[in-house]
Amino acid sequence: MNAQYIELAKMIDHALLAPHLSATEVDAGIELARAYDVASVCIMPCYVTRCADLLRGSTVKTSTVIGFPLGVNTTAIKRAEATRALADGCQELDMVVNISSVISGCWGEVTDDIAAVIDVAHQIDRKIKVIFENCYLSDEQKVRLCQICSELNADWIKTSTGFGSGGATHEDLRLMRRWAAPHVQIKAAGGVRDLAGLQAVRELGVTRCGASRTREILDPLRNQLGLPAIKIAAQSAPADY
Repeated sequence: MNAQYIELAKMIDHALLAPHLSATEVDAGIELARAYDVASVCIMPCYVTRCADLLRGSTVKTSTVIGFPLGVNTTAIKRAEATRALADGCQELDMVVNISSVISGCWGEVTDDIAAVIDVAHQIDRKIKVIFENCYLSDEQKVRLCQICSELNADWIKTSTGFGSGGATHEDLRLMRRWAAPHVQIKAAGGVRDLAGLQAVRELGVTRCGASRTREILDPLRNQLGLPAIKIAAQSAPADY
């Protein structure tokens, strides 16, 4: 496979998180992600086992969400969600911080909540992305989250769920890259809808991008590189993730 294509395709976590997707649409989305050889499928928790089965033998990982999309589950519930998802075959977790605790300045609670899920994942050598939901936060709160996640050795920090009032902005991505430790990667989610958008966030230091418009992003790249078109049925997806 073309190295330039792989570099960009492996930035994408193909999102299948809209609750209105049918089982048939979910299967079609997993098939699409496998055909385009993206980094992972970020799937609704109830479909993790199915997703892992359909991706077996490919280089596409199964990922899912924890405490999604509000972040206000108790820590015990988040740990239980993470434990179950990993047992079902999940390889990467995207957890939402307790947004209310962040806004309230309860930093000890925020730290303990994040640490609990990181511990579950890292105990069995799995990866975790910590979602801030930046649209609701001040810059000072975002910076403190960057520092906490750096201290806790999160694998990625992530801008948003894609279900809040706003998605990834270049301003936020620059802030996150500036304040997170070098070993913490950055994931953009919400609003990256085309190849130019993916390339732009890569220039800002992003290594992963949550997107439902994988076909629209990668088909122009395949065309530019002279790669064969991928013929596969489209599936429904939320317009803005």
